[in-house]
Amino acid sequence: MIPMTLAEIAAATGGVLDSTDGNPVVDAPLAFDSRHPAPGALFACLTGALVDGHDFAALAVEQGAVAALAQRPVHVPAFLVPDVLTAMSDLARAVHQRYDGVTIGITGSAGKTTTKDLLAHVLAAHAPTVANRASFNNEIGFPVTVSSVRPDTRYLVLEMGARGKGHIQALCDIARPGISTVLGIGSAHVGEFGSQEAIADAKAEIVRALPTTGTAVLNADDPLVAAMRREHDGRILTFGTDEGADVRATDITTDEGRPTFTLHHRGRTAAVQLTVYGRHNVTNAVAAAATALAAGVPFDTVATALSEARMATGGRMAVTTRTDGVTVINDAFNASPESVLAALDALTEVGRGRRRIAVLGEMAELGDASLEWHRRVADAAARAGLAHLLVVGSGEGADVLADAYTAATHTASDRHTADTVSAAVRAVLLPGDVLLVKGAHALGLDAVADQLLTV
Repeated sequence: MIPMTLAEIAAATGGVLDSTDGNPVVDAPLAFDSRHPAPGALFACLTGALVDGHDFAALAVEQGAVAALAQRPVHVPAFLVPDVLTAMSDLARAVHQRYDGVTIGITGSAGKTTTKDLLAHVLAAHAPTVANRASFNNEIGFPVTVSSVRPDTRYLVLEMGARGKGHIQALCDIARPGISTVLGIGSAHVGEFGSQEAIADAKAEIVRALPTTGTAVLNADDPLVAAMRREHDGRILTFGTDEGADVRATDITTDEGRPTFTLHHRGRTAAVQLTVYGRHNVTNAVAAAATALAAGVPFDTVATALSEARMATGGRMAVTTRTDGVTVINDAFNASPESVLAALDALTEVGRGRRRIAVLGEMAELGDASLEWHRRVADAAARAGLAHLLVVGSGEGADVLADAYTAATHTASDRHTADTVSAAVRAVLLPGDVLLVKGAHALGLDAVADQLLTV
């Protein structure tokens, strides 16, 4: 963190300092895990449904935290505040006001974390970079990320999620971006928002937050995103496969699921071969390229770094081959309809000429379109030529997915829970098979994929 004194933290958070030992400087990011605070951190005593962080403040200080943010005395140095989460945001805002580097915001219905990881790798090849860990893109993880900047940080990459209107605006109020990248508008959370147009309006908050000197980086292939150019009077940079895109990909091919393409910008071209799997990740890679170019990274550096970039976050098209030749594709961190269809396409490409098996979890938050989306996924699974489909879930969506697949293929699909599906997969796996595990994070299929990495 950009170093702050206790007095400066008190001013930023409105907190009252309850006991102190000298006047130490806080120079490490906010922490909410008492076991692993960085030395010099401020520990946030968050209260959850099962655990109260106030009970662990002393442990956090023992482990190196300078003090705590708390709502009641915790018998160690602490800033007493009315609300810990609000104080975290206030502190992050104060840190960002001292930060003089480039702040980049990324949003979209799918691909945010993949694009963030690719972009962070590219930027780090040019200058010191801070980005969200995993998908720390909400009101808890976001302030932690902002507080991670140091005096020498050149680029701050902030993935921004939204569960409703105003959520992205609230994050931008903490750390206003100078570059805003919008990936695409899909069907994820349409049940909460009501329509794709409502989702687009919420995602557009990241563009509206830009200063006139800022840059909006927009997906030219998505009409709802391309229309966001109306929200910004400053610089616009578009990306995609559309011929009119400022940064675009052509000549897209895949080699056992890993995409290769030609990157274009202002008359320059370069060949890029991604280490990540799935043709759909070309869009994420070109978005990362366009954002890096907007941030001033040279074209040659962008192209080279993209070809070397690896995912820092697990559960997203992570491909591992076991000692018996079984290839496990772990894409189990989330499951929007579009990402499930893309994952099935990737399974077909990776598993060409091999037996293919899929574990698919039911999809949530799709509103009135839920059953139709599950039917569409079932049709795609049928076209993928699977040897087995195992469906995880207990809701109506899982019923429709299983029944529609059976109707299309005349082959039964097994129904399981996350606790039973690993054993069921092992019962049908043969050496050399390719297995896709895909589902909503809440289903716990990421752990299932990990279990299946061993023979």
